[in-house]
Amino acid sequence: MIAYVLPALAGGALIGASAAMFLLLQGRIAGISGILGSLLRAGASPARRFGDAAFLLGLLGGPWLLVALGVAMPPIRIATPWPLLILAGLLVGYGTRLGSGCTSGHGVCGMARLAPRSFAAVATFMAVAIATTFVVRHVLGGL
Repeated sequence: MIAYVLPALAGGALIGASAAMFLLLQGRIAGISGILGSLLRAGASPARRFGDAAFLLGLLGGPWLLVALGVAMPPIRIATPWPLLILAGLLVGYGTRLGSGCTSGHGVCGMARLAPRSFAAVATFMAVAIATTFVVRHVLGGL
C-alpha cells in the first residue's frame, strides 16, 4: 500500500508547489486551459508566450524525463474508440470555457484561494464524473 501512497503524495506536493510558484512568480493561476488559451491568443507578449510554453512543455516533458532517468512507467492501454475520445475532448474543452476554468485551475488553485465559484465547480466536476462512471459501467455495461 505504501508503494502506491508515496508517489501520489509526492505528485500532489509537486503539483501544489508548481501552482504556488506560478502564482508567486507570475502572479497567475496555474489553470492549464487558461495557460493554453493564453498561448494561442493573439496579442500576448513574447515573455508571456515563452512562460506559457515553458509551463506546458514542462508538463508534457515530465514523463519523458522520468523515462530518461530510468523510472519504469506503467503501460498505457486505451481501449476507447478514437471518435469517442475526440468527442470527450471537445466536451471537456467546452466545459472548461463554460465553467471559466479547468480542474487544475479550480481544484488546485481556486480552492486553495477559497474561491466560492471553484468550490461549486469542483462539486460539479465530481458529481458529473461520478454519474458518468456509474452510467458507463453499470447502465451501459462498460465501453
